[in-house]
Amino acid sequence: MGKEKTEFNMTCPLPIDRYPNVLLAHGAGGVLMNDLIEKIFLAAFDAQGDGERHDGAVFSVDRGKLAFSTDSYVVSPIEFPGGTIGTLAVNGTVNDLAMCGAKPLFLSAGMILEEGLPMETLWRVVRSMKEAADAAGVRVVTGDTKVVDRGKGDGIYINTSGVGVVAAGREIAPRRVRPGDAVLLSGDIGRHGMAIMAVREGLEFESPIESDCAPLASLVGSLLGTGADVHCMRDLTRGGLASALVEIADTSDTTIRIDESAVPVPGEVRGACEMLGLDPFYVANEGRMIVFVPAKDAGIALRAMHACRSGAGSVRIGTVCEKESRRVLVKNALGTERVVDMISGEQLPRIC
Repeated sequence: MGKEKTEFNMTCPLPIDRYPNVLLAHGAGGVLMNDLIEKIFLAAFDAQGDGERHDGAVFSVDRGKLAFSTDSYVVSPIEFPGGTIGTLAVNGTVNDLAMCGAKPLFLSAGMILEEGLPMETLWRVVRSMKEAADAAGVRVVTGDTKVVDRGKGDGIYINTSGVGVVAAGREIAPRRVRPGDAVLLSGDIGRHGMAIMAVREGLEFESPIESDCAPLASLVGSLLGTGADVHCMRDLTRGGLASALVEIADTSDTTIRIDESAVPVPGEVRGACEMLGLDPFYVANEGRMIVFVPAKDAGIALRAMHACRSGAGSVRIGTVCEKESRRVLVKNALGTERVVDMISGEQLPRIC
């Protein structure tokens, strides 16, 4: 018989009276760092019980191509409605791999902790990473932890890298986008950015705004399982829907025409954007993607997306048109088109 899976302990494993407010010290080592590794990180991520405290992870993969991605997360605040910096770190890397057509398998986690970070805060972030990894079907198999001086780290920064397997013969990339392709969007936009902004500015709405942070790997798996000829996928993170469209139009040398009325924007998000002078097309998302497929495959692709919780609100929002123009045009309710370009700078800093 194999090893029985032990239930994850949801209670912080380090006694708070022993480590009041974590009181992490710069360059912390010895017993404290060992306790952090053994009782916080390994307790969360070494579910198979095979951690050998080696300098790296060694694992076997199925035949095919590998996808590899890395990203760093510096969001402020580190806990927000709908998630934490840990949720972002896992889902962000999982989604980057999924956009390559890969099945995400393994992640690394690098933690930069600020001196004075409360132990309970650290544990909530690590626990949220564990829950997100379980939901996405991936394992955190290696990592690193460093402590910096008080005032130099904003609580916690996280870097995650991920490895996934791409089936042989599968090619999903912006250069495959063609005139005639349908542009599909997996749901409403703007909730992540506005959830962060509402907390920062102390804004209150009749319906609280929660981040859309979610893993997209299962949605992508269902989509690819239909046999639809998926040309390109892109998750809509910093820069939002507009920036993703502009990047793809530029890479594929095409014009992309979008129907603004087809793009779902929640009422509370639209209201918050109007209050703050922001365009929801540029607001960050953490659980949304766009998909480019031949028009003939749009129906089957949407049906598969609708069958998944993370794609229940999927819609067709536009069409790819002529080659060699490299622009995005958005038509409003009056029939007038405007050119959408890459925004200079970021509307909302420290959003992910």
